[in-house]
Amino acid sequence: MEKTKHVDRKKFIKLMGGSLFIATPLLTMISSLTGCGRSGTAEEDEELYVTRHFTDPGTFTSGVEGPAVDINGNLYAVNFERQHTIGKVTPEGETSVFVELSDGSIANGIRFNSNGDMLLADYVNHNVLEVDMETREISVFAHEPRMNQPNDLAIGANDIIYASDPNWSESTGKLWRVDLDGSATLLEDEMGTTNGIEVSTDETKLYVNESVQRNVWEYDFSPDGEVSNKRLLIQFPDYGMDGMRCDIDGNLYITRYGKGTVAVVSPEGDVIREIEMADGDNVSNLAFGGPDGRTVYVTVADIGNVQVFRTDRPGRSWKLYEERR
Repeated sequence: MEKTKHVDRKKFIKLMGGSLFIATPLLTMISSLTGCGRSGTAEEDEELYVTRHFTDPGTFTSGVEGPAVDINGNLYAVNFERQHTIGKVTPEGETSVFVELSDGSIANGIRFNSNGDMLLADYVNHNVLEVDMETREISVFAHEPRMNQPNDLAIGANDIIYASDPNWSESTGKLWRVDLDGSATLLEDEMGTTNGIEVSTDETKLYVNESVQRNVWEYDFSPDGEVSNKRLLIQFPDYGMDGMRCDIDGNLYITRYGKGTVAVVSPEGDVIREIEMADGDNVSNLAFGGPDGRTVYVTVADIGNVQVFRTDRPGRSWKLYEERR
């Protein structure tokens, strides 16, 4: 099977037109991220929206992407130390290779289903892969040769998967649904450069962004995954976008690739704030985690690491985990 060519991230930043790492004692860092050891409420005592390094620069390659947190609080991201890997970072910051992908596969987006299985967008071989978290066995959950290169994944509470599918060289893209039996359905063709994707907190909307065109689209969608009533939520005037995730209030946290920030956008399409990274410009994706769901982990490609900040509201994924406990 012929592998789809893809544009290097450095070329991507050109399409958009467009610090010093300080080691922190582990105990101090954990305290600042969790609010432990302080008086009063966490919101009163801790600094919100202040970004710190969570892993050392260079622990991941420039392809670091797709962060996701499991129900036990462990963080996973792609391309730890080298391409073709999935890295694991414990809440204490201990890093290791979790799995190594075969057949030339390179993952991008990571999600977890309600059974706790890991799902990976394998953009080289046009797959959605599934990883058994106990045995670490990797299998093909879905294969669709018509895909350009599945990039990011979103997943509903009912375990239906949605995949963005960009063609970077043509600045176009597709939108797919992957059902519980692994069958893939094309929801929309001839879009812009589809990238970040997320299901709304109330499970009634699907958000998809187009990186080169700087659009974020909002769809209504049914319980069985049919989309309708497409409308523009927001268009940014500059820089790119990559991954995005919702908090429990329905706000979208959107990584601004090339700008070095995470933008928080309301359900009405208004920018509430932008959070600057501690270092780096090429912000590729993010995930909510932490014991209260208010820790945001951000992958930064030009630094090759994960950075972290605290926010005032938990993420949608934390809400789903709490409902399943």
